[in-house]
This record gives sequence, structure tokens and C-alpha cells, in this order.
Amino acid sequence: MVTLSLAEHLNADVYSCVANQENIKKMGFSVKVKTISPIPLKPPLRQQMAAHNFKKLKLKDKYDFYIIAGDWAITGAVHNKPNLWYVHAPKRELWDLYEYTREHLVPDGKHIKNFNRYVFDVWVRYNRWVDKKYIKHIEQLACNSKTVQARIKKYLKRDAVVIYPPTDTRKFAYKTTGDYWLSVNRTIKTKRIELQTGAFKQLPDEKLIIVATYEDAEHFLEYRKTITDTKPDNVTLVSHVSFDELTDLYANCKGFITTAKDEDFGLTAVEAMASGKPVIAPNEGGYSETIVHGKTGLLIDAISVEKIVDAIKEINRNPAAYKDACIKRAQLFDTRVFIEAIKKQIGYGA
Repeated sequence: MVTLSLAEHLNADVYSCVANQENIKKMGFSVKVKTISPIPLKPPLRQQMAAHNFKKLKLKDKYDFYIIAGDWAITGAVHNKPNLWYVHAPKRELWDLYEYTREHLVPDGKHIKNFNRYVFDVWVRYNRWVDKKYIKHIEQLACNSKTVQARIKKYLKRDAVVIYPPTDTRKFAYKTTGDYWLSVNRTIKTKRIELQTGAFKQLPDEKLIIVATYEDAEHFLEYRKTITDTKPDNVTLVSHVSFDELTDLYANCKGFITTAKDEDFGLTAVEAMASGKPVIAPNEGGYSETIVHGKTGLLIDAISVEKIVDAIKEINRNPAAYKDACIKRAQLFDTRVFIEAIKKQIGYGA
């Protein structure tokens, strides 16, 4: 979304290893993506080949400025300057979520578990070295939250300016307060979806729709199976909905629930607020920067099933009361605000 918004508003070309033009069009963008070299479908070769391909990308003096907007595209800075790296997060499995990721590697037994961790550690050490090497070619850094800004300083020893990512608030609207709650996630363990399903097991008269996207990789599929097998009947799991279907779900839900661990920014929470819906979220990561506790939703310290249940009951008293404050808050993260901040940062049009 960030890359497409930048391209459309700055009249810029986009280079990527993969692109689905049909999906881009469905999202409402007219951006044409130039593909470079193909990459494997599954990690970790997917990421390593992406980094390799971007390192080889030499656009020379074809453009006045280069914006790098992918975590594994940092190597594209080697031959393309002047540049700015828009950081969604220093690769989390390498840095702040290293211990968490290592602990949750999917094992088939003790031997495989230990082997997986040994290979993972080697992979992490190598890619940490890569990040530290190639960030020397980055001239400016911007990032999507104060949370990520602190991680960049801690792990990569660089300063970055915070420019919150864009939400086209015009595409979201309040229609009604429906009879279901909504959650939108990638189906990975760091999203802690089991907390959501656990809460609705205790609330049989409530409904939850989880839009759960996933990739054809073992850790996605394994976690999705766990959620599918353990969810109660009042929780519905859907995948890969169209943008129109998604905005309709936002527009008609009662409220929005997210449980991601130390989320970088949390775009879905802003989309929910743009739809006039209150958000229940952990009081950590980007959520603590976007959600106003008691006005646009509820922030939960040390989030748990029981605390989610309590928050749902609290908002159920009057979900529509949050509408105006939510819509007003979302405007602070509108695409217009983002583009103006980027233009100022890179001296566009100066």
C-alpha cells in the first residue's frame, strides 16, 4: 500500500521481484509495476533471492531520487542514489522477535526442532551482517511509527524520521453497527489469533469474523490449521476477500479486534477507525500511537482472553458512541498527510 501510494502520487515507477497487476487494480491503483528477476515462492530462499536481485539493480541516473520501501530491498541502495529507505520494521525475525521466532519454530520432533534452531541461528547471523553492511548505503531513513524508530536506533544504530503510513480514508465509511466483531490478520503466530478465538468461546452470543490471509508456507499453514481446528462455532474464518468485501465488513461490524504482538504500526486498526468502529488492541507497539484509549477504542495492558472479554462487554454498552472520534482520529493518518510529509522529506518539487 505504501509503495503504490508513493508511485501514484509522485508519478514514480515501481520495481519489484513480483507483482499481481490484477490485485493492484482491484485495490484502486493504476500503477504499473516493472518486475526484475523472479524469486522462489517459499522462504527463506524467497527473501534471499529478493535481496540478491535488488543488489544487482542498477538504474544509474534514470531517476532523480530512489525510495526503497521493502525490508529485503535494502540492497537496492548500493547502486541507486540519492535514496531514502522507508522502513516498515527492521526484519523482526532477525531482531526484536528473534527469541520469539526461534522458540516457535515448527518442530516434527526434538531432533528436527534442534536442527531447525541451529539453521535458523546461522541464517539470522548472516542476515544481521547483511543489514549492517548495506544500511551504510542508505542516505535517509523514514519509518512508520515511533515503535519502529526506536528499533532502528537500537539494532541498526541510525536515526529515522517518523512518517505514518497512508490510509485512503475516502474508501472507508460507517454504515451501521452490526451484530458481529471483525478481525483482519495475516495467519502467523505473532498475531496471537488464539486469544481472539479464546475470548469468543466465552461469549457464545457474540459473533466474530476473522479475515485471515496466509501464504503457502509451513508456518502459515500449520498455524491456520490450529486456529481452524480450535475455534468455536461463533467464529467464522475467511481468506483473501476483495477490497470491496473488506470495506463492507468494516462498515457493518460492531467493532474491531486485533491482538498482534508489538505491531509495527497496525494499519487495520486505522482502517477500522476510518469506518467509525472502535478498536480493541494490546497497549503496545504502533497501537499505542494510533488508538486513543476510551475514545476510539480500548487498549489492553498484558492482553489476555479474560481482558478481551471484559473489553468486548464494555464496548457493547454503546459501540456507536465511538463513531465520530474514530473517524476524526483516522484523518491524521490519511494518504494526503503521508504524501505531504514524504515530499517535504525528500525535497520533492523544491
